[in-house]
Amino acid sequence: MSETIRIGVLGLQGDVEAHCDAVIRTGQAVPVVVRDRDELAAVAGLILPGGESTTIGKLLDRTGLGAAIAARARSGMPIYGTCAGMILLATAICGSQQPRLGLMDIEVERNAFGRQVDSFEADIAAPRFGATPLRGVFIRAPYVRRAGAGVEVLASYETRIVAVEQGRLLATAFHPELTGDLRVHAYFVRQCMGAVSAPQIG
Repeated sequence: MSETIRIGVLGLQGDVEAHCDAVIRTGQAVPVVVRDRDELAAVAGLILPGGESTTIGKLLDRTGLGAAIAARARSGMPIYGTCAGMILLATAICGSQQPRLGLMDIEVERNAFGRQVDSFEADIAAPRFGATPLRGVFIRAPYVRRAGAGVEVLASYETRIVAVEQGRLLATAFHPELTGDLRVHAYFVRQCMGAVSAPQIG
């Protein structure tokens, strides 16, 4: 299973190649760039990359892929969103009604740490992924203003929530794919392997 499991990376816009490379380097899965429903149907989990959340959301609506992703998520497919991907997963976005998947019970604020020129890196304590801090790369990053009762906070930066998990949904405000640290991607791959091997209900 670990040699053949396929992990999708949404390929409509954004930082696709870096996520594909990270999936390969885990040594446990192969990446599939997902641009339509047929490609989505062939994967065990899906990564929503960073990029322009408004643009990606509109494309998801226009192509009907958003509805297909939501249906797969409701049936148990794991999804991991980074930066713009976190915004797309949120049920609420401060000051915006932009299209989104709305799958996680979180409210996010976009560009919460400043614009592109304010991008930065910081060590992020995230015990779920190991004792050593993750190196967080923040690029026009959001943060979680509110997390619902079913959402587990995995990491914060200066009191702002930057990593969350709800069931098989995972989101980070930062970009682990831009570092050499594979722990978050390896964790997600294991989630996908567990989802594939879990008994199907209904």
